Amino acid sequence: MSAKRLPLRSEVAVADTWDLGSLFPHDDAWETAFAQWEKLIPGYDAFRGKLGESVDVVAECLRFDLELERLGDKLGTYAFLKETEDVANSKYQGMKARYIGIASRAAEAGSFFRPELLALPDDTLKTYLASPKLADFKLLLERLVRYKPHTLTTAEERLLAMQMEVNGTPRNVFDQLTDADLNFGTIEIAPGETIPLSHSSFMVCLENPKREVRKTAFHQFYAQFAAHANTLTATLSGSIKQDVYQARVRNYASAREAALFPDKVPVSVYDNLLSAVRANLPAVHKYYAVRQRAMKLPDIHFYDVYIPIFSDLQTRTEWDDAVELVIDALKPLGADYGNALAKGLRGRWCDRFENKGKHSGAFSSGCYDSDPYILMNYQPDVLDHVFTLAHEAGHSMHSFLSKKQPYQYANYTIFVAEVASTFNEQLLGEAMRKRAKTDRERAYFINREIDDIRRTIIRQTMFAEFEKVTHALVEKNEPLTLETIKSEYRKLLDAYFGPKFILDDELSLECLRIPHFYRAFYVYKYATGLSAAIALAERVTRGGKTELDAYLRFLSGGCSKDPLDLLRDAGVDMETPEPVDAALRKFGKLVDELDSLV
Repeated sequence: MSAKRLPLRSEVAVADTWDLGSLFPHDDAWETAFAQWEKLIPGYDAFRGKLGESVDVVAECLRFDLELERLGDKLGTYAFLKETEDVANSKYQGMKARYIGIASRAAEAGSFFRPELLALPDDTLKTYLASPKLADFKLLLERLVRYKPHTLTTAEERLLAMQMEVNGTPRNVFDQLTDADLNFGTIEIAPGETIPLSHSSFMVCLENPKREVRKTAFHQFYAQFAAHANTLTATLSGSIKQDVYQARVRNYASAREAALFPDKVPVSVYDNLLSAVRANLPAVHKYYAVRQRAMKLPDIHFYDVYIPIFSDLQTRTEWDDAVELVIDALKPLGADYGNALAKGLRGRWCDRFENKGKHSGAFSSGCYDSDPYILMNYQPDVLDHVFTLAHEAGHSMHSFLSKKQPYQYANYTIFVAEVASTFNEQLLGEAMRKRAKTDRERAYFINREIDDIRRTIIRQTMFAEFEKVTHALVEKNEPLTLETIKSEYRKLLDAYFGPKFILDDELSLECLRIPHFYRAFYVYKYATGLSAAIALAERVTRGGKTELDAYLRFLSGGCSKDPLDLLRDAGVDMETPEPVDAALRKFGKLVDELDSLV
């Protein structure tokens, strides 16, 4: 019996990789631009201490800052994407580290701008904001003025800027440990077929129809996290402590409020989400009971919840077929959207398949001057990866359309990003249900939509609650030990999975393997995003040109308005509980329908 091995990066077909030529044609071009970028940094000296002299000085400083930032975006995106191709490649580790180092110097050099500008008299600031010479930057400056209570002195801001590189240590250690150093071994998934167990293939194993394979994969995978639990606790604890430190230094009431401040999202939106999901947990518990009955299981464990209930209907979807499914499903978004996406996916926007050392998971990444790239670790036997492609395509098209805004207003926030991606999943799910020829096939796709809501709204809300709890503990100066973290996470598992669900002890370690926890108070946006996407998808598919145009304007809006305002203009108000409640009502109805079909 021979185990399948992951190909080396050098063995991957060029056509299956992304073409980073829209950034730089080769590494030497990156090096040339990097040297130019580094030489720009002293240019900040021409503006330091002079922002109060005239509107012209401020306008020139902003143009210089955006020029430097824009080139830095290109350099950083290239280095990051090259490093993700093989995280063990020392050359690209070095390029990424050099970029971070110089970016830290640039941030330090430009750190005077905010405190110096905000120290100006209010009358001067009003004059600046009213000046036609700053019209292109008015919204940027208005947003900056919001930060006046949270901005420190020039010297203090310089010290904080100097910490940028060090602040990435917990996440960097986590990434290197989990992506490069952990060895999960191999696993036999069928007689005579052995594969390497990895982050990507773990999900393949959890969708294996043989329960023994799923069970073995679960315990084997988590054995590595158990063996490194103390190290991972230290990295997670360190990241949370940094969040709390930064919030306190900048005079925020809590780390959570600091994280929500940039988007102007009230804490009530976050708390309403937690409350709504908690109130609807009985429907989640019912779903697990329906799943257990349909699968004829004596009990139900975590490794039983990812396989489709009708696993025999799971089909193999090759890459080209997945692309066609996604493009066809997104026809309601119009020909311009579809043609642009088709060109990118059939071309080389996407790095398609797994290779040894490649960054796990999937993401969309690019900058204003590049294609909107997609990293995948596509597995043809995992239907969920087709939905992942639709999801990341939503991000990439959001980036593509947001370039209609000037550079300073093109970078949309994560709060709205998750709407664009999960909207696409809604359309794909609807298309797949329409293709169903029997009740059994319909039940299969209903099950898929239930699991989508469960993973994106229910599960991410559980993660959001964990972040709220752990940050609150640190804010009360309580230590985050391994036992404390496991205990708090176990309480959430008990509540969200219900009294009849069998929780294996290893599952309490799940919180130690979630990369999003290193970007605190991010995951709640998945839940609010899908809630908004469900409402907008229904609005667009049932509406006409007016509704579609409103949604496309949203995708083209970048950050030209605040996130909640962009969504209101598109047709959904996230400051009310209605979108989340409506999504959870839909979840309950889908569970009832599945119950009747199985």
